[in-house]
Amino acid sequence: MSIADKVIIVTGGTSGIGDGCSRYFAEQGARVVIASNQAEAGTALAADLKGQGHDADFVEVDVSSEESVEALVERALELHGRIDALVSNAGVWRQGKVTDFTVADWNAVMGVNVMGNLWLAKHIVPVMEGQGQGVICITTSVAAFVGFPAHAVYCASKAALEALIRCLATDHAGKVRVVGVCPGTIDTPMLAASAAGWTQPLEELYADVARRIPVRRLGQPVDVAKAIAFLISDDASYIDAVSLILDGGTLALPPW
Repeated sequence: MSIADKVIIVTGGTSGIGDGCSRYFAEQGARVVIASNQAEAGTALAADLKGQGHDADFVEVDVSSEESVEALVERALELHGRIDALVSNAGVWRQGKVTDFTVADWNAVMGVNVMGNLWLAKHIVPVMEGQGQGVICITTSVAAFVGFPAHAVYCASKAALEALIRCLATDHAGKVRVVGVCPGTIDTPMLAASAAGWTQPLEELYADVARRIPVRRLGQPVDVAKAIAFLISDDASYIDAVSLILDGGTLALPPW
């Protein structure tokens, strides 16, 4: 399995899973385009990877804006002349039941998590079809399948991505493979933010959660990066229109 020399765009590429992907892909010899709305972090990450001898560039993007996404795609083509894979990982989170949500919450979550993927696909699929091949991997979540308390809009956004993966794969069959990863409990800044308000210290809370996961640990961003690296590699060429659940076995647990 190799992703060496593949041109890979990673959105949300400066934090959590995205940071792990940017680093791991670059270390494996890929040509990484780090895309994020965190300009300072992105510039620093690209400089760090280049300093290690890797091929990495940062492009600032707001995936909820079609104009910004179009500029990202154009810049990637200017840099490398092609796009072999898109790892569509940018995402935001808002807490609240359906009785709590606001239009601002909806626009923020759906604008990034769902609309962002639509804009990216709209502008990257034609590039991949023109090349004759390409792979899109979308980061969804086990939240697509689990009714997490007070996560109504977030869960709905991730469930929408599961349907989008299937539609993209069938609409663009033969040229573009479309797959997904569904992370469970991954040690990221977003996970820490979701734990805010608990009286238990974060370290104790994480340890308690880890004891409940069948593999007995939280996932790390590099765990997701390694799985994605396989899915976008040529060795996974028969995998299409599905998502890989990366939850350490959590969904297999009974309710007692």
